[in-house]
Amino acid sequence: MRRAEVAANWLERSVINNFARKLRSRFADELRFLANAKAQPKTIGAVWPTGSVMARRMASIVDPHAKLPVLELGPGTGCITKAILARGLAPEKLFAVEYSAEFVTELKLRFPKANILAGDAFNLDDTLSDHRDQKFDCAVSALPLLNFPLAMREHLLADVLGRLAAGRPMIQFSYGPFAPVAAKPGCWTVERYDFVLRNIPPARLWLYRKPV
Repeated sequence: MRRAEVAANWLERSVINNFARKLRSRFADELRFLANAKAQPKTIGAVWPTGSVMARRMASIVDPHAKLPVLELGPGTGCITKAILARGLAPEKLFAVEYSAEFVTELKLRFPKANILAGDAFNLDDTLSDHRDQKFDCAVSALPLLNFPLAMREHLLADVLGRLAAGRPMIQFSYGPFAPVAAKPGCWTVERYDFVLRNIPPARLWLYRKPV
């Protein structure tokens, strides 16, 4: 009887431990995201990582056959990065700028052939370093722009659009009802691209372009 109890207890612990390992693996990105959100609340503007549906919609502006590379801002746990590469873009043609050192480490492990750059998206000259003069086909931004003053948002938008091919867009998410940066005649236009209900929380996607 004693042996049977020991065996039953061992089996129960084994099942529980195995379940816990699978649970930690399944929600590893979410746990890292929440830890970074707590440590750096201003640089993370969501309560949960970007969902796969929203990631695919944001990545949908990427033309994998374009000659120029793609600029990604604020890749975080890499959900949008994965969606961008899933469109067929060669990883060497992706430049992803991330502020969090922990996220940078994880991104380099997950996407070893992509250009994962540690630095501030609001200072792209320094962050891009030797690639500061590089032109991009489009930009995909998951930066929490509403966490920053309007002047900083406008500066970033003008800077990014100035690095894109003529007429090509920058896509930006927002949880508010309005675009995080309003259109500025002669400088940039903005249009609503989508409203993703299947995201936590639901998000609006906006396209910015520099007039041709």
